[in-house]
Amino acid sequence: MGEVRFVRMGFGAEAVEYLQAWEEQRQVHAARFADEIPDTVLLLEHPPVYTAGRRTADSERPLDGTPVIDVDRGGKITWHGPGQLVGYPIQKLPRPVDVVAHVRRLEEAMIRTCAEFGLETTRIEGRSGVWVLGDPVEQRPSLGGLSLDLDPRMTDDEFDPRLNGPEYAPSNAGQRREDRKLAQIGVRVSKGVTMHGFAMNINPDTTWFDRIIPCGIRDAGVTSLAAELGRDVPIADVLPVIEKHLREVLEGADLRPRETEAAASA
Repeated sequence: MGEVRFVRMGFGAEAVEYLQAWEEQRQVHAARFADEIPDTVLLLEHPPVYTAGRRTADSERPLDGTPVIDVDRGGKITWHGPGQLVGYPIQKLPRPVDVVAHVRRLEEAMIRTCAEFGLETTRIEGRSGVWVLGDPVEQRPSLGGLSLDLDPRMTDDEFDPRLNGPEYAPSNAGQRREDRKLAQIGVRVSKGVTMHGFAMNINPDTTWFDRIIPCGIRDAGVTSLAAELGRDVPIADVLPVIEKHLREVLEGADLRPRETEAAASA
């Protein structure tokens, strides 16, 4: 692979509005498709905003009518805002496009970044993103005096954590010692070029996630690098580290199309 270019769009007081960043993605996507620029990663912070991927259900959106921007990426609903590092890799992939491999590379870059700060993270089968594993179910504390056998999330398909107080809130998953998501991924590939990307929780107010069903997952929660390490972690400290590991996994990727049975037997 060739070089990867990084563009730091705006952070803190210069955080970039979501729709502005989406339009910038479109322009960079068109330029990359035309081979006018190299693969490019936009890095930024957003003001608070909820965005919903194509598979988001109405029952996962904010109950209070907070506006949500519907977008053309995969995945479900999530939140972006202060303290969250967002990355939009605009990369040309070979055909047939291998979206799963692209997602795995983004996960790997974030797993390596967390490790450099002293936090072990991992993947969970069937759930994209980067996770901190909780305790085994039988070792977790009971909720509100309830045994796990009576935990409504285990027994009631209609259970809604948005209506049931802080003890069930996604932001409190660490206190419950449950699996918790530190980074989300939602991508789109158009004309063989990727759009959208990842959102890595560095030091945000994770209670923003309590208004929604984050990523449509009801039996786990959310966390951040700062929360897991027990200390403040500025985004400025993370930027050079994530850039280094993104460069490693994107520039070093073997982007040959997967071998098919027909090709293998030819």
